[in-house]
Amino acid sequence: MNSHPGPLEPKADKASVRRHNLSLVLRAVHDAGEITRAAVAVRVGLTRAAVSSLVEQLIDGGFLTESGKTFSGQAGRPGTALRVATTGVAGLGVEVNIDYVSVCVVDLAGTDRLRLTEHGDNRGAAPAEVLAGAAAVAARALGEAAAQDLHPVGAQLALPGLVSGGTVRQAPNLGWNRIAAEGLFARSLTALRTGGRPLPVGSDNEANAAALAELWFGDAGEARSFLFLSGEIGVGGALVLDGRLLRGAHGFAGEIGHVVVDENGPECRCGARGCLEQYAGQAALLRGAGLPEDAGVRAVDELARRAAAGDARAATAAARAGHMLGLVLSGAVNLVDPDAVVLGGVFRPLLPWLAPAADAELTRRVVSGLWTPGGGRLRAASPEGDAARGAAGIIAREILADPAAYAGIRAT
Repeated sequence: MNSHPGPLEPKADKASVRRHNLSLVLRAVHDAGEITRAAVAVRVGLTRAAVSSLVEQLIDGGFLTESGKTFSGQAGRPGTALRVATTGVAGLGVEVNIDYVSVCVVDLAGTDRLRLTEHGDNRGAAPAEVLAGAAAVAARALGEAAAQDLHPVGAQLALPGLVSGGTVRQAPNLGWNRIAAEGLFARSLTALRTGGRPLPVGSDNEANAAALAELWFGDAGEARSFLFLSGEIGVGGALVLDGRLLRGAHGFAGEIGHVVVDENGPECRCGARGCLEQYAGQAALLRGAGLPEDAGVRAVDELARRAAAGDARAATAAARAGHMLGLVLSGAVNLVDPDAVVLGGVFRPLLPWLAPAADAELTRRVVSGLWTPGGGRLRAASPEGDAARGAAGIIAREILADPAAYAGIRAT
């Protein structure tokens, strides 16, 4: 028996209990979409009087709205319908990728309300220049959001490579090493805005953000455990188990693009040889189809168009990438046993030509015997499941977790 137990957490006071209950009620309304106060009381296990008091505070704070009457089919008066507000506090997501920047604003319900995307080649550009450009797009988005009475209370960056503590430790395809991305972006954004408080900035890996978007907003079915692959210039990955993102001991889990397929294969920007992204990344796909490999993400649409039109070279390039994906994915599936594998980014429009070869390898190599060709476990990501929206959703989830921290905030 331990005779020197650690200190206990302080007893919760009335203020902290109420703060917790505010979140409990707000999340209940968010998850239901539309619900009465009486139904909230049943769902969260509080008295109707307590829920009514909490609801009034959330309405006053701009987090909830009420309108109309809802009939439950039971005896008694109809209840007023509660919904999360579609104006007020919001989240801002900023995806910085190799050949584009995408900015998204979501409201508290997670609805994609505004989207700005700029294409351009960021390889070889100075990190400060790239992040300043992303901040300029974000500043425009904030102005357009304000016109809709949406006020993001934080910005979340979605970045390629190894991201930890606000720093990009390594992003081989951008050529970044130990770049303090959060600080550079925040300073640029603050300089571009007049008035208002500085916007807090967070960051994460882009595949993690895209996987969270798929979990929260996508149509991955009932799967709560899935492996997500993000196909861009590189190949990113993220693993969701039981509805939670698996980050690993140091926050770097999911770097599936740098699993070695052939140790004697082509040199990768990470310094190794024969990494998966050398066979299934965007450049490899375009090169194999006879398209300029530096043509950017928009050239993938041309590859898909050619494959759909019966172009053998385009279809073969996608099938070859699917074969390599299947080889690597089968090992990952054997290791973590997910319900599904979800392909996003450039893989999504190419799934009809990637899937047969990938499915064949998965069927051949997954030892559980649960994988079958065309069985539906290999899926395209939802159109809603992109990194910018996932990043914005992280901010929205922070608001839901502690609305009291954001009461009365109007960032302009």
